[in-house]
Amino acid sequence: MLSLIIPVYKNEDSLPDLLEQLQGLHRELEDTLEVVFVVDGSPDNSYAILQERLPTTGLRATLVSLTRNFGSFAAVRMGLQHASGEFFAVMAADLQEPPELVLQMHSRLRAGDVDVVIAERMARDDPLLSRWQSQIFWALYRRYVVPDMPEGGVDVFACNRPFRDALLGLEERRSSLIAQIFWLGFRRASVPYVRQARRYGKSAWTWRKKVSYLADSVFAFSGLPLHLLLQTGFYGIVMTLVLGGATLFGRLMELFAVPGYTMTLLVVLFFGSLNLFSLGIVGTYTWRAYENTKQRPQAIAQAVQHFGDAV
Repeated sequence: MLSLIIPVYKNEDSLPDLLEQLQGLHRELEDTLEVVFVVDGSPDNSYAILQERLPTTGLRATLVSLTRNFGSFAAVRMGLQHASGEFFAVMAADLQEPPELVLQMHSRLRAGDVDVVIAERMARDDPLLSRWQSQIFWALYRRYVVPDMPEGGVDVFACNRPFRDALLGLEERRSSLIAQIFWLGFRRASVPYVRQARRYGKSAWTWRKKVSYLADSVFAFSGLPLHLLLQTGFYGIVMTLVLGGATLFGRLMELFAVPGYTMTLLVVLFFGSLNLFSLGIVGTYTWRAYENTKQRPQAIAQAVQHFGDAV
């Protein structure tokens, strides 16, 4: 059975068409589809619409309502926890991903040679400004978080039960679900698709949320800020030596008439750079301790074989 997880936030306009397309998927999969809707504190009538219409669709469905808006990735995790299928897929409620994409990912998983399938956007039918912002966001994400990330980014994926269990085993706060997918490893494949134009409503994935998500991803999966701090402190010390030498030369040549100018400048430059350099070193150790508090496993066994009477 395939469990399809759909986070819902401000999607009341698209829900009627979504339910109709899910009924088509239900027929395609010959009654082996389970749908888990997670209403992520949506302020519109999404929950009421689903509560009213789900009993009439013939779908095997679970409806979960969260106490407030926790974010789409938290909603996806909640949906995965409530799903009971053998395979799992995630789909957005705005209908920008074609429903047949779910069938393609499911078919790839059923072949048995991969554990997770990501939907790779090859193109997107979005406004120019939205495409430009997305390109910048995913370029930064590839550069500083996950080098293996497709250029168009990843929002939709499917996986088998072992991968789902490993993903839910990562109990991290303010992290990145997508980066965790790549961090886990396993056998991965991708399915290309073209993102469709938005027909209903306005995207809640604002630039502010993208920046916040990128920051969470960087701090959860990269020591980049600490490395930058350490490098800045190092180059600051080098600059201090250069400027200090120039200031000392000027003092010896009596180019500065202000008493104490040379010593004040040297002390401020040197100890300022030394302080920044020291913070970088301390921060590096703090980062390593922080990494350990996440309790990520050092290795994940994909398979354990037993032969004969061995247990």
